[in-house]
Amino acid sequence: MSKYSLELKLKAVLAYLEGKESFSSIAQRFQVSLTPLKNWVAHYRENGVEGLLPNYTNYNIQFKMDVLNYMNEFGASITQTAAVFNISSPSTILQWKRGIEEKGLDALLPKKKGRPSMKKDRKKSAPVEGSMEALKAENERLRMENAYFKKVECLSSRKRKITEQDKAKVIYELRREFKIVDLVKFAGIARSTYYYWIKQRNKPDKYSEVKANIQAIFEEHQGRYGYRRITWELRNQGYLLNHKTVRRLMNEMGLKCLVRMKKYRSYRGMVGKIAPNILARQFQATKPNEKWVTDVTEFHLYGEKLYLSPVLDLFNGEIVAYQLEKRPVYSLVSIMLDKAFQQLKDDEFPILHSDQGWHYQMRSYQHALKDRGITQSMSRKGNCLDNAVMENFFGLLKSELLYLKDFESMEHFQQELENYIYYYNHKRMKVKLKGMSPVQYRTHAQQAA
Repeated sequence: MSKYSLELKLKAVLAYLEGKESFSSIAQRFQVSLTPLKNWVAHYRENGVEGLLPNYTNYNIQFKMDVLNYMNEFGASITQTAAVFNISSPSTILQWKRGIEEKGLDALLPKKKGRPSMKKDRKKSAPVEGSMEALKAENERLRMENAYFKKVECLSSRKRKITEQDKAKVIYELRREFKIVDLVKFAGIARSTYYYWIKQRNKPDKYSEVKANIQAIFEEHQGRYGYRRITWELRNQGYLLNHKTVRRLMNEMGLKCLVRMKKYRSYRGMVGKIAPNILARQFQATKPNEKWVTDVTEFHLYGEKLYLSPVLDLFNGEIVAYQLEKRPVYSLVSIMLDKAFQQLKDDEFPILHSDQGWHYQMRSYQHALKDRGITQSMSRKGNCLDNAVMENFFGLLKSELLYLKDFESMEHFQQELENYIYYYNHKRMKVKLKGMSPVQYRTHAQQAA
């Protein structure tokens, strides 16, 4: 690093203090960097010409503590503090600050000058196994691990993932009791990561209000909402955030939706006449009660089984009607049909699509549809994608209810299942429905018409 003469420093400082030129133009004219130029000006203002002279002082521990206390008490920057105490290199103060955080006051003691003797081993030898020093070191390590785990356990009890930010917070709380270098190694994060998060602690969180709303939405919907639906809910509340920002905030908060599971298969082979695949994966409908889909799914709890047979409207994804039975008998479907027919107006004749389950191949089922003027449609054999919307609903139902909550009995589960279907129809928003629930979307469409 090149050294600048006192004459050049003084000329550059006086040129700036005249107020006719900026730092950049002066730095360019004198061919110096901006950082040292700003330091010279700050030192000159505080100490006059003496502030521009080279300083080779060996600072004692009391002086170092005075410098650090001044910086903490008045909130001064490292550059400002260096100018006040006439310390030529601000990085020196940064070294003191990091040293005291990692090793305590011992880090501020003056180091022995000169090169170390070649006869001495530079590395500190490990204590002999079984010796008093080794036992003390092992005891200290166990004490550190115990203190760390106690604090981490408090965070993990909130049922969320422990983030690097959480680890940095724990290390910060234990920094006066144990060495930071040991804590970060045990926590499995880099020291730079620790210092980054500690620096962020002192900055106000501009997303604090948004995070509180995200947490409230997540808890209100019992963990069923992912970042896309939470983004829509936030937009309904007036927060215009990108979905990627919401996903990042949820990751930081340890919030994540559950995955989906598979459904019960009701196909039993050829029983009766099979209807053609009229729906042909055209899952969009232009009005309510134009296209319906149905299927049967099974729940197995406490050694008992429960079967659900719903009808879903492809216009808005609403469950039009459903029936619950403890056995997969034909009444499971026939009673559901009677409930669904009650929702139709005299001039409504929807397509009703299903798989090739034995219920839907029964003559009684086919006659019931024909008498009401409903067109029957069936998936191709072994092709679940032909009824993908119904499959999707069953996946949501099981991941958002069955695998998310604990139930006391099958009767308790049945009650919660009925509550969930009401919640799904009236409260659970859909992104493709412009952030509205199925019932809200149908009502809005009917009012617009």
